[in-house]
Amino acid sequence: RKPVVLKGMELGACTTKWTVDYLCQAEGSKEVKIHVSAVPMMDFLSKNFVYRTLPFDVFVQRAAEVKHKEYFLSEDEKYYLRSVGEDARKDIADIRKQFPVLAEDVQIPEYFEKEQFFSSVFRISSAGLQLWTHYDVMDNFLIQVTGKKRVVLYSPRDAPYLYLSGTKSKVLDVDNPDLEKYPLFVKAKRYQCFLEAGDVLFIPGLWFHNVISEEFGVALNVFWKHLPAESYDKSDTYGNKDPTAASRALQILDRALKTLEELPEEYRDFYARRMVLRIQEKAYRNDYG
Repeated sequence: RKPVVLKGMELGACTTKWTVDYLCQAEGSKEVKIHVSAVPMMDFLSKNFVYRTLPFDVFVQRAAEVKHKEYFLSEDEKYYLRSVGEDARKDIADIRKQFPVLAEDVQIPEYFEKEQFFSSVFRISSAGLQLWTHYDVMDNFLIQVTGKKRVVLYSPRDAPYLYLSGTKSKVLDVDNPDLEKYPLFVKAKRYQCFLEAGDVLFIPGLWFHNVISEEFGVALNVFWKHLPAESYDKSDTYGNKDPTAASRALQILDRALKTLEELPEEYRDFYARRMVLRIQEKAYRNDYG
């Protein structure tokens, strides 16, 4: 249940074939929806980016550039593609369906049973682009096909120090965090790795990760259901909705906290602390130290 970088994996012809020219020729001018950001550090919570649509070949060429003659926001804007299903609300991302020509070039490492497969997310990033820190509920491989990435990770046990909003951390700059605003962040233990073309990073479910594209690059994220299939929300097409039992537990907790508001402050504080102790006693792992 720890991240690991796998090197020397057999990934197919993609590692040598996927040049800018080949990508443009292989999938042509089909339209893709992309993120466009005027700044390198993207923030999903404040939505400091816009969604735009471009022909795939035009998008690839722009993402590979540093300065743009044609642009939406600024001449040095950053581009990011995260592939989605035909209907993003109902369908999963699957490179075999959205990018069938490129899918022929990829050999996905077989570390899970075929029936456990959930999605294969095709990603392209401009050089310098940084994605927000978040966790996914499923185990996944980040397959770095071309280019280089730096990935910063945090253990699930450090969730109390990451200032969460849903599945995402409010701490945007993990290299130079605002410790006046986020003082507990210093307690989170940082893990870091550098991915070269052809490397595969295993990211276990619930591990937080922040991804920085050191160069223009193409990657494939493969998610699979490592828990029993019924554990997952059937409406989840992105692989990041909490397991159904966890969602129910959080809803029950919210109702319990609402009930505590009926008590005076002193009593509310006392019984809230008792609830925390009960949760620690019944649900915390005892091997975390």
